[in-house]
Amino acid sequence: MAPSATRVAWLADEADLDGFRRHARQGLIDSVEPSQLEWRVATRAELDLFGNRPSIDEPAAADESAPRIKVPALFVPLAERAALHSDTNRFGLLYRLLWRLVHESTLRHDPLDADRQQAELMARAVRRDMHKMTAFVRFRPLALGDGQALQHVAWFEPEHHIVDATAPFFARRFAQMHWAILTPERCVRWDGNALAFGPGANRSDAPPADAAEQLWLTYYASIFNPTRLKLAMMQKEMPRRYWKNLPEAVLIQPLAAGAAQRERTMVEQPASEAVRRRPASSRALAVAARPVVVHTPGSLAELRDATERCRDCPIGAHATQAVHGEGPEHARLMLVGEQPGDREDLLGRPFIGPAGQLLDRALNQLGWPRDRLYLTNAVKHFKFELRGQRRIHKTPAQQEAAACLQWLESEIAIVKPEAAIALGATAARALLGRDVPVMKERGQWTTRDDGLHVLVTLHPSALLRMNEADQASAFERWLADLALAGDERYFFV
Repeated sequence: MAPSATRVAWLADEADLDGFRRHARQGLIDSVEPSQLEWRVATRAELDLFGNRPSIDEPAAADESAPRIKVPALFVPLAERAALHSDTNRFGLLYRLLWRLVHESTLRHDPLDADRQQAELMARAVRRDMHKMTAFVRFRPLALGDGQALQHVAWFEPEHHIVDATAPFFARRFAQMHWAILTPERCVRWDGNALAFGPGANRSDAPPADAAEQLWLTYYASIFNPTRLKLAMMQKEMPRRYWKNLPEAVLIQPLAAGAAQRERTMVEQPASEAVRRRPASSRALAVAARPVVVHTPGSLAELRDATERCRDCPIGAHATQAVHGEGPEHARLMLVGEQPGDREDLLGRPFIGPAGQLLDRALNQLGWPRDRLYLTNAVKHFKFELRGQRRIHKTPAQQEAAACLQWLESEIAIVKPEAAIALGATAARALLGRDVPVMKERGQWTTRDDGLHVLVTLHPSALLRMNEADQASAFERWLADLALAGDERYFFV
C-alpha cells in the first residue's frame, strides 16, 4: 500500500512551469519522495466552503547552505514540453523522473526506461500540437469601430496547454497586426507591443466568415492538383480533428471526389509547345527597353483584374496579391509611392503600414480628407527578402518598375487627375520618365507632355529611417512640400 502524501504542491494554472520548478526544487532539497508529494492545479481544485480557490502556498526560500542539486541537461527541455500535456498526472511523472535522475546515476543513460519514455511521448505530443497550431490558425477580421485598429481573431482548439508557449510565434509572425486567438481554456491578444492572456472563450465569440475567406477558398481550389492527391498523407499532416476550424476543409471532399475525372481531363489535353527562354539579363533589358503599352479598361475594377494576372516581372509570383490604387475614380490629386509593404501586401490596401500612418498624420494636419485623394504605387507587388521569418522590404529594380509602368499609366488614364505627388525616387522616375534627384528637385512642380502636374518629395518611409532627433524638423519640411498641392496656384485637393 502506497504511503499517503505528506505535502501538496499547488500550481497556479495548467501551464505553471515556474511553479513546478520551485516546488520540485524544494521537494528535492527537503528529500520529499515522489509518493509523498501530491500535485494539484488551482484551476481544477474543488471550491472551498466560501466558493474561493485554495490559496497557493509558495515553497520557502531555499537555504543557501543547502547542497546544490545537479539535474541532467536532458531533463530541462523535456520537462518544459511534457508539463504542457493534458494528462493530469504529468507533474507527478516529471517529479518522479527528476527524483530518479538525481538519485539513480545510470538512469540518464537508459533511454528505454518507462518513465522517461512516457515523458518523451508527452513532449512529442505537445510539440506536434504546437506545430499544428502554427499551421492551422485562421484569422478573420473584426471591425471594432470608433477609429480603433482592425483586429484579426482566430478560434482554435488545442489538445494540450500550449497557448502561452505558442503565442510568441504569432507575435513575431504578425508583429504589425492586432490579433487575438481564442481557445476553450485560454485566450491571447497582441496589440502590437505586448501579449496579454486571459480566460477561455466560446466558439461563438469568434467572428464569422467574410469575403476575404471566399477569396482564400477560390485560391485553394485553383491550386489543387488531382495527380498529387494523397488522402492518407494529407490526413496524417492535417488530422480530421482540425477540419472543423479550417475554412478550406469544406472543399476537401468535393475536390477529392472529382480528382479522378480531373486527372483524366489533364491527361487528355494536348502537350503544350516548349517555350525557348532567354537568359534573365536579356529578358530584363527587353522589358526595360520596350515601349509602354497603356491598357485602358473601362473601369478601375477591370484594371485590378488585369494587374492581378500580371507576371511581366518576378515580383508578382512571390507576393500575396497585387495592391491596387485606392480612392475616387476622378480624384483631382493622385499620390504615388514606391511599392506596397508587408502590411499592405497582406491586406491588399495601399499606405496602411507605418509609412501610411505617417502619411495619414500629414493629411490630417493639412486638412486633406484621404477619401478625396487617389493613393497608389509605382510597383503593384511587394518585393522583399526573407530574414528568418520576417519579410524585409527590398527596392524594386529598374526593369521591374518599368514592367509595372503600364499599370500606373492606366490608372492615370482612368482617374485623369490634374496633379500627382511623387513620393520618392521610384515614383518620380515612373511619373517623369527619367532619373530624379529627389533632394535636389523636392518641392518643385514639373508638367508632363500630357498636362499632368507632378510634384516631387520624399517618401514617408525615408522620414522613418532618419535619426529621431531629425524627424520632427524633417516632417515639417515634408509637410511644406505636400502643402504646395493645396496653395492658391495649385489647389488640387
